[in-house]
Amino acid sequence: MNIQTTKEKEAYLKGLFNQVYLSDIINRYKLRGQDEIEALTNILSSSIGALTNPKRICDTFTSERKLKVSQPTISKYLTYLEDSFLVSKAMRYDVKGRKYIGTPMKYYFVDVGLRNARLNFRQQEETHLMENVIYNELMRRGFSVDVGVVEISKVNANASVIRKQLEVDFVANMGSHRYYIQSAFELSTPEKLFQEKNSLTHIEDSFKKIIIQRNPVEPWHDEDGVLRIGLMDFMLNPDSIDW
Repeated sequence: MNIQTTKEKEAYLKGLFNQVYLSDIINRYKLRGQDEIEALTNILSSSIGALTNPKRICDTFTSERKLKVSQPTISKYLTYLEDSFLVSKAMRYDVKGRKYIGTPMKYYFVDVGLRNARLNFRQQEETHLMENVIYNELMRRGFSVDVGVVEISKVNANASVIRKQLEVDFVANMGSHRYYIQSAFELSTPEKLFQEKNSLTHIEDSFKKIIIQRNPVEPWHDEDGVLRIGLMDFMLNPDSIDW
């Protein structure tokens, strides 16, 4: 197959999504209609990198799609999409408590090209797409990848203890190795840098802490020991996270 033009590539990806993936799911699981599974793929395509669960998706079906679908049905459909290697689920992990948090979780597309085709190549949110690409690359390298949660406590002006949860984009594990990774599309201000580093600097163990940023940057460790590398270095060099 000789696909050269942009339109040919778009048509190929759309056909692959609809005629191969969705058709296979509908036929394999003997779904009576395709409206619900199509709506679910649209919702997931529009919200990559967002925390969700069957209840939230069910509410979206009701409010935005005007469809009534039960939570057990949503859960089954999500499993179908995972088993078809269309999406991949990342669970939330409490870093300090060393335990998994059942819900909500995140879903990423195994192929962002198929995700883009599903949305007719609209909604090109580079921040979320970059996050999806990093997740896929970590999975390709054989890591087990979770979403990290770091709980911190602060005392406010009234001497009350306020607890807050900070997020680490990825907790990547392989054997005895662990990496805490933030995906940062841009770090143009001190405030943005603080936002990206805040969760990492509150992790007290000695595993590697990394910020991957979109623009090229000479790899370096800052004063907090956080490694900063560019996206292309990460994608092209598997050893980059060990610099």
